[in-house]
Amino acid sequence: MTSSELLTAADVELMQGLAQRLTATHPELVNSDASYGELAWNWGRGHAAFADKWRRRLWFSDGDLVAWGWAQLPRRARLSDGTVKEVTGAYLAHQVHPDHAGLLDEVIDWFDATAPGLERSVLPCALDGAVLERWAAHGYGTDPDALGDEGSWTQFNQRDLTDIERPELPDGFRFRTAEEAGAEAAVQAHLDAWRPSGYSIEAYEGVRATAAYRGDLHVLVEAPDGTMASSGIMWFDEVNRTVEFEPVGTHPDYRRLGLGRAMLLHGMGLAKEAGAVHATVACLGAPGHPSARGLYYSVGFHKFTWDAPLVKGADA
Repeated sequence: MTSSELLTAADVELMQGLAQRLTATHPELVNSDASYGELAWNWGRGHAAFADKWRRRLWFSDGDLVAWGWAQLPRRARLSDGTVKEVTGAYLAHQVHPDHAGLLDEVIDWFDATAPGLERSVLPCALDGAVLERWAAHGYGTDPDALGDEGSWTQFNQRDLTDIERPELPDGFRFRTAEEAGAEAAVQAHLDAWRPSGYSIEAYEGVRATAAYRGDLHVLVEAPDGTMASSGIMWFDEVNRTVEFEPVGTHPDYRRLGLGRAMLLHGMGLAKEAGAVHATVACLGAPGHPSARGLYYSVGFHKFTWDAPLVKGADA
C-alpha cells in the first residue's frame, strides 16, 4: 500500500519510527537525512515556510511503514541578512528498509515523476553497494562538485556514553537550557552561529512542536554579557537509548574558547542522566571542512557511515 501527498507532522513520526527500527538492527544503513533527530529538525524548522514545496510518498507492508520518499522542490529562502537563496533543483530525502529493498526502484521512479525537468540530487548511504547500483541504473551518477575538497557530503559519527569527560567552561560562562533561556535567546544563538540563516521564531515554534523535541535537552552556553555563545539540540530516541546532536554551533566571536567542546560534554552528561547510552552527530566529511569533525573527534566521536552524493541532470 502507498500514499502520496504533502508531508505532515504525523508522517514524520512514522518516518522516525522506521529510523528507530533500522537503528536497532542496521544503524549503518540509516541515511544521514533520515535519522530520528534529523527528520524532526528538518521538518520542524522548514514546514512553515516550505510545506507547499514538499511532496512525500509512503510505502506500507502489513501496516508498517517500510519505505518513504520526501521530495523537496525548488523554493526561495529568505535569510537573516536580507538576501534570498534560490534553490532551483529538487532533492530527495528517503529511506527503504533492507527487507523491502525492491521498493527502492519505486521510490526513484516516484521522485523522477515528481520532479521532471529538474536537476535531481540524493544522498544514499555509501556503505550499501546494492543501493548505489540501483541509483546508477536509473541514471544517477556521482556528483563531482559535492565530492571535492569543499564538498557537501555528510559523515555520521558515534560514541557510547560510558565515560564522559568533565566539561570545563571559561570563567563567567555558564550552561543553560532553552527551557530556561526562552525562545528568543535560543533562536538568536542559532542565527549567530549559522549566519546568514533562514531560522526564525516561527521556525523554532515548528521545531518545538515536533514530538521529539525536549527543551531540557536543548543546551546553550551563556557568556558573561548574556550572549548565548553556543548551542545544540539533542534528540533522544528512547527506544534505542541514543541521542543525536542536531544542530550544533558557536557564535563567531566566541570560537576557539572551548565552548562547543564543553557544551557537547555537558549535553552528553544530561543525555546519560535521561537514560541514553549512545550518542551520534553528523558533520561535513570533505577535507575542506575539518573544524566540526575535529571538534567531535576531540570528545570521543568516531566516523561510522557516510553519504554518497548523486545527481541526475535536468535533461536526463
